[in-house]
Amino acid sequence: MDIRDTVDLSWDEFDELRDPRPAENDFDRVVERAMSRRGFLGAVLAFGSGAAVFGSGLMSSTTAARAQAGSFKFAPIGIATDHEIHVPEGYRWKPLVKWGQALFSEAEGAYSAETGVPVEMSDKVFGENTDGMETFEADGHVLLAINSEYVNPKINLPADSEGMPKNAGEVAMLKNMQGVTVLEIAPQGESWEVVIDSPYNRRITHETQMVMDGPAAGSDLVRTNADPEGMNPKGTMNNCGSGKTLWGTYLTCEENFNGYFGTTGEMPQNEGIKRYGIGAEGRYAYEKFDARYDLSKEPNEPHRHGFVTEIDPADPDSTPVKHTALGRFKHENAEMVQAADGRIVVYMGDDERGEFMYRYVSNGTWAEGQPTDGLLSDGTLYVAKFNDDQTGEWLALTPETTGMALEEILVFSRMAGSKVGATTMDRPEWIAANPLKPEAYCALTNNKNRGLKPNAGGDETPVGGPNPREANNYGQIVRWQPAGGDHGADTFAWDLFVMAGNPEAGEGAYKGSENVTAGNMFNSPDGMAFSSDGMLWIQTDGDDSNEGEFAGMGNNQMLVGNPETGEIARFLTAPNGAEVTGLTWSPDGKTAFVGIQHPGGAWPDGAGKPRSAVIQVWREDGDVIG
Repeated sequence: MDIRDTVDLSWDEFDELRDPRPAENDFDRVVERAMSRRGFLGAVLAFGSGAAVFGSGLMSSTTAARAQAGSFKFAPIGIATDHEIHVPEGYRWKPLVKWGQALFSEAEGAYSAETGVPVEMSDKVFGENTDGMETFEADGHVLLAINSEYVNPKINLPADSEGMPKNAGEVAMLKNMQGVTVLEIAPQGESWEVVIDSPYNRRITHETQMVMDGPAAGSDLVRTNADPEGMNPKGTMNNCGSGKTLWGTYLTCEENFNGYFGTTGEMPQNEGIKRYGIGAEGRYAYEKFDARYDLSKEPNEPHRHGFVTEIDPADPDSTPVKHTALGRFKHENAEMVQAADGRIVVYMGDDERGEFMYRYVSNGTWAEGQPTDGLLSDGTLYVAKFNDDQTGEWLALTPETTGMALEEILVFSRMAGSKVGATTMDRPEWIAANPLKPEAYCALTNNKNRGLKPNAGGDETPVGGPNPREANNYGQIVRWQPAGGDHGADTFAWDLFVMAGNPEAGEGAYKGSENVTAGNMFNSPDGMAFSSDGMLWIQTDGDDSNEGEFAGMGNNQMLVGNPETGEIARFLTAPNGAEVTGLTWSPDGKTAFVGIQHPGGAWPDGAGKPRSAVIQVWREDGDVIG
């Protein structure tokens, strides 16, 4: 395989091409199981639009479908297939910040539509391919912390590089375009703008010095030649979803870290190499120019990535902390809530086909104003098991339950989950907790291998439970309520809030649940966030061909769901080719900031290179948006 041929692939496609899953040998048995669950599947579909599985007074799915879009403050919009942004009547939008836009005066004018950004300015501008983001306030200043997940070398590098760095300088450029941006924004008329040269403005890249805490810090598994004590890793990479701590810091989540490593020599052999999809050639050829990414020289370097990293946006001199206690896997986001007794709970998904959903619970408790030491480094990691009777439990990952040492559990969390029999999921992405009641939601974006192939560890992926469709190209959103309304409880009840699908082109379960109609259909739910009024905002990253089984869905989009009624309505459509990802609000709730990643065409400038960007959306009447 010529690595240059992979630069246009999604990370999911890149992983599958480099490390294809073996076919399931006993396919007939899988089909038989699926057929035997037709009755169960029908029950799940009935629950999908908000039936009262929890006894919460939720409206039935049939009633919800009849009341489509009746509880929203906007008129739902139709699909789009063009290279524009569309929002409802009475709303406006404009870019807030684009890839290459200066954060400091010295970088103004550095971006060129023809050549991109020069190496020496690449860490002084806004990063590429925006993803998760959160809003913060510091001494009267409004700050945004925003992830930059990955780069597009064919766009970011000079044309003569042909989509792959040809020297160390170009590798440095790619490193600097990724990571995290912290920037200050200020109101300007009815919208917001970036404050150039703010003392809070900061780039955190693949080269930024970090520290590591928790039980795996300092272990033999994370020691390298450059850091023999295993306590001071460099860089955060492939920053996908995000989170916000209760004490006001930023959680950035490292997802497809595996693709950054390769080797110029012998490939190390261990169980983690295969399970985590680490191959001999890195996606960006870092290993050819930087020994840190060369597995033949630093075989433990990948073990230092794939964690949740905490950043203090209000302190530009602070050192980011990688929290090993929260486990190592392809983190999507980190949703923090609190148990009834004051312990900290963090929900997390591992975004790969057939992997698991996790929860971390601290040993210590917290109240506002109290110290936060140890809250994200001293606790227990759990993995979810979903039962077909719509109950579930959190299985503790400990030396006693797994037979693994604690540092092994945290560095090889996937293997630990397999040992206790966790439920293989359809790519668990963002998790969002309802601010008005004790319940949480996880976007299971899709899984074409469901019921057909095992996961990378050989775990079966049977059809059933919260993953009720074989070869699931549409995705669904699972919802659960912890026992007794306590996020610290070890058991829960679950249902499906929605099964995406196509009621016009699909058959059976592939039509979707009853709250999916011709007017709101979508595929591949990915990002999610709750607004303060208890509405669930859903962002998609799926097939936008508008053809075949995806006909009538148009471009990727952002929708709003009502947890009480099951209604879902389309609010925004993205340019063709783009993913909608990342959502946060201004402190007054009047502006939504939305990420537009890897757009096609020449969006948003109308000429030159396409540029990922964060846009801002507001109501013309000045009312709160969510």
